[in-house]
Amino acid sequence: MEFSCGKNTNNVAQRTPKIFILLAITLIILGIIPLHHTFKWYHATNLANHESEKSSTYHVEDMEIKIMDDETCDISIGEWIPNPDGPYYTNTTCWAIHEHQNCMKYGRPDTGFLKWRWKPKECELPIFNPYQFLDMMRNKSLAFVGDSVGRNQMQSLICLLSRAVYPIDASISPDENFKRWKYVDYNFTLATYWSPFLIKMKEANADGPTKTGLFNLYLDEADEKWANQIEEFDYVIFNGGHWFSRCSVYYENNQLVGCRYCGLPNVTDLPSAYGYQRAIRTVLRTINNSENFKGIIFLRTFAPSHFEGGEWNNGGNCVRRRPFTNNETSLEGLNLELYTIQVEEFKVAENEGKKKGKRFRLLDTTQAMLLRPDGHPSKYGHWQNENVVLYNDCVHWCLPGPIDSWSDFLLHMLKFEGRGSHEEKPQFMNQ
Repeated sequence: MEFSCGKNTNNVAQRTPKIFILLAITLIILGIIPLHHTFKWYHATNLANHESEKSSTYHVEDMEIKIMDDETCDISIGEWIPNPDGPYYTNTTCWAIHEHQNCMKYGRPDTGFLKWRWKPKECELPIFNPYQFLDMMRNKSLAFVGDSVGRNQMQSLICLLSRAVYPIDASISPDENFKRWKYVDYNFTLATYWSPFLIKMKEANADGPTKTGLFNLYLDEADEKWANQIEEFDYVIFNGGHWFSRCSVYYENNQLVGCRYCGLPNVTDLPSAYGYQRAIRTVLRTINNSENFKGIIFLRTFAPSHFEGGEWNNGGNCVRRRPFTNNETSLEGLNLELYTIQVEEFKVAENEGKKKGKRFRLLDTTQAMLLRPDGHPSKYGHWQNENVVLYNDCVHWCLPGPIDSWSDFLLHMLKFEGRGSHEEKPQFMNQ
């Protein structure tokens, strides 16, 4: 076929103005679109405007999942710095707050404790982004195993995620201590397992020597309530510690070996750290011996209480209204002992787990929470004129409050999982 350049010149001339007009219209359209639409890599950007009435800034560029290049930064060492954007939800925008941690509802007069964020010493820790988290948890599951502080953490996470979406109740048991929540749009399951000692336990006496119960603890047997079910989860966060100060009788190999404050004749009184060390060891060994668990284990380190002026049952209270600085307090006594046990047992389990393909992570929030005596409910977990016998609560955390930062920690660590394992350096062990 032959093409002649000299033919049909009139037709070409007639089409030329039309082509220029089409090109001009196209350029105009392309110039206008960027003014109305921002294109980003992260597909949840268009959700950024769906915020609750008390939500604060999520900048559009923060919707991208960013990984810091400095993987050696220890986010557990740092300080609390002012954050005028907080809080990111309130007791009126989140229904998941436990009554005893609903400080605003019950009249806590100050709000300054809500205006801080955790700043690691050597890097930045981004504020928790619910859209990023949910996208990373798509088709996955996460379980919290431990005591009521673990439940406190789970409810904090639900409240932070409420800026994006609420879950539905998908519990398989009517027991409130074993709840499941389903984020349907993301096929993400969130669960909690009440296991305050983490190991097998039987209540021997509801009162006990100090009216807080007497418990038989089987230090070398994991609590079957979680041990038989965690294989179905992608992530499991363990916590525990506060209950080990209660009166307990210790058993190993089904033999009585001692107790803590039990008052039983001819039974050796052992420190609470004795039982705690063996319990943590049993938990981590159970994971390592599990052939079918393929997920990631987070051991969340101990969060110190802040009773001053007496013990929890003897007038102790927490009335401070701002964070400590690092030179105002230090980890000591039982708090240091429990933290040290966690770190040491974690190291052993992590090394053993690497041989078996297990993955352990240390969610180290101890120093951050040591510096927050202002974040507890104190007397603001019930109405002041209510006829109930409740002690000042300096163990749990107000919601919203400092515990929300634990989700900052968690999301930061989850981001690294996509790039392979990383090590968290336990700070107090190196000081």
